[in-house]
Amino acid sequence: MVRTVAISCSLALLLAGCKIGPTYQRPEVAIPDSFRGQTEPPGSDSVGDLGWWEVYHDPVLDELIASALKQNFDVKIAAARVAEARALVGVSRLAQLPQIGVNANGQKARTLVLGNYGTATVYSAVAQASFELDLWGRLASLSDEARANLLATEFARDAVKASLVGDVATAYFNLLALDEQYRVTERTIGTREKFLELTRAQYRRGVVSGLDVDRADASLAGARAALPDLGRLIEQTENQLQILLGQNPGPIARKMLDLDALPIPPAVPSGLPSALLERRPDLRQAESQLVAATADVRATKAALFPTISLTGNYGFASLELGKLFTGTTAVWSYGLSALQPILDAQRNGYRVDAAQARRDQATLQYQSAVVSAFRDVADALAARRAAADALTEQTRQVRSLEAASQRVLKRYGIGFSSYFEVIDADSNLFTAELLLVQAYRNAQVAVVQLYKALGGGWQEAASPTP
Repeated sequence: MVRTVAISCSLALLLAGCKIGPTYQRPEVAIPDSFRGQTEPPGSDSVGDLGWWEVYHDPVLDELIASALKQNFDVKIAAARVAEARALVGVSRLAQLPQIGVNANGQKARTLVLGNYGTATVYSAVAQASFELDLWGRLASLSDEARANLLATEFARDAVKASLVGDVATAYFNLLALDEQYRVTERTIGTREKFLELTRAQYRRGVVSGLDVDRADASLAGARAALPDLGRLIEQTENQLQILLGQNPGPIARKMLDLDALPIPPAVPSGLPSALLERRPDLRQAESQLVAATADVRATKAALFPTISLTGNYGFASLELGKLFTGTTAVWSYGLSALQPILDAQRNGYRVDAAQARRDQATLQYQSAVVSAFRDVADALAARRAAADALTEQTRQVRSLEAASQRVLKRYGIGFSSYFEVIDADSNLFTAELLLVQAYRNAQVAVVQLYKALGGGWQEAASPTP
């Protein structure tokens, strides 16, 4: 009997695998020849292919990102979801194998035998085996769906990593900019304090009026008033970074910017638009979800057909427990069963309609994600171009206003310039320096956004190098 069941199972494996329903094909999407705003000729090189440690060239930022990827809670949650999906793949694969179990039973019952009632105790130990012939590919399709869902969760994890890398880099550059704005404000306060002392001395000598003293004092107070809010923003940004690192709120060790020697944002080649479909983890996640939805349609369609199974039992049954495993108590059975849903057929038909609707939704979601990805790149290219131009011009303005402020102070000292010219020059320089810091921040964040839009940031490195 065991040999017969083995032969039947082998035949079933040969017969299995005829899948019913649609096979997956990537939906057609309109892919442009180049990204809008792409200034360099389209080529195979793209910054999205680089690891994050190769893009920013900042050891402090590299260390922060590496720490965040290890400790961030969202990344850990995404990894746990991958582990769950991997376990479900194992479950789906086991469903394609023979199901074997052992049933041991001792039962006492009063039954009717040959017209007489009697009480007896029956002991049994039986090994049971069953195997569903996957003639229509239902189990194989469910396994395909589970594997596609596993890939989707892996790509979702990569998308979380890419987003985290971008969030950490953005918060880091925000923090550096706030630090520099704080120092610019402190430097301006020092300058205005000295100017207020000079104005008061001139007032005592009768050179200027009390109005000039009041204006100098108000100008100093305005700069001082900006410090508390900048300090608040610095602490809040530090807290944000620490949360991204999976830590409690606290200070962040970092370097300081130098307005006179601002680092130049790195060059970022865009690459080919077609490569975006294979590089961006969110697009690959959407496509894997579409693959899973297609497999689900096959599985629900296969459920409309009969379920055919091989079954076999072998064991022992006896009225006496001590004689249970003797040769004379052996029992066995094997057979072939088929179950065709009749009353449930209409319900299964509706399930097919629902599965097809889910596949249509997944198709549209994938196409929408692709279009949105191209827009992300175009927007990031526009932002980077505008930020680079603004940084150049803002640097030029600061240099000119620094020279103008020095000239006005010299002229004021010898009586050739009015107090109002000094105040205007000082206010204009202060505002321009703050805007220069913001322009540098925008230029760096534009690189972060473009790198993320091009599908970079999820790559792993054993030991990041600056």
